[in-house]
Amino acid sequence: MCGTCAPAALGAQAAAPAASAASTANDYRIGVDDVVQVSVWRNPDLGITVPVRPDGKISVPLIGDVAAGGRTATEVAADIQTRLTTYIRDPQVAVILTELRSHEYLSRVRVTGAVRQPVSIPYRQGMTVLDAVLAAGGTTEFAAGDRSHLYRKSDKDTKTMDVQLERILNRGDLTTNFTVSPGDVITVPERRL
Repeated sequence: MCGTCAPAALGAQAAAPAASAASTANDYRIGVDDVVQVSVWRNPDLGITVPVRPDGKISVPLIGDVAAGGRTATEVAADIQTRLTTYIRDPQVAVILTELRSHEYLSRVRVTGAVRQPVSIPYRQGMTVLDAVLAAGGTTEFAAGDRSHLYRKSDKDTKTMDVQLERILNRGDLTTNFTVSPGDVITVPERRL
């Protein structure tokens, strides 16, 4: 490889991750409790920095409530810009995420049903069903552990995985001790009497 070619090749390789990161940032969907900053060029009085309310909206001076939850910053900026044209000639709006808080809620694992303490715990890489159930204090005496389920939501549907919790706890059979993902829900039903 020639000496002048190497820097150009390295520059192209370095640009690829940067473009990927920018694409990911542009695709981020704003969630409840995320903090957004709205700036309107040459109109500092219309600028705000606010958390997204539980209803998914933010209040913007002059135009009122604007839906932000589930939308990208670019989509929210375009909506505000369109609505401001009634009051301002050629408004230029920027929406910037200053704090990403909603991912903390989405990045949890929940354990419900016949456990000692139903919990919503922060996801940790490598966490398994057993780890999550132990964080919930284990099962109660009324649990039907082998009828437990792990629910995982994807873009299109919810996947259900059978978990044989009694076998995991009592026999050390780790066949169904699945690795959990952020947003998973583990349910432990009670025995039928």
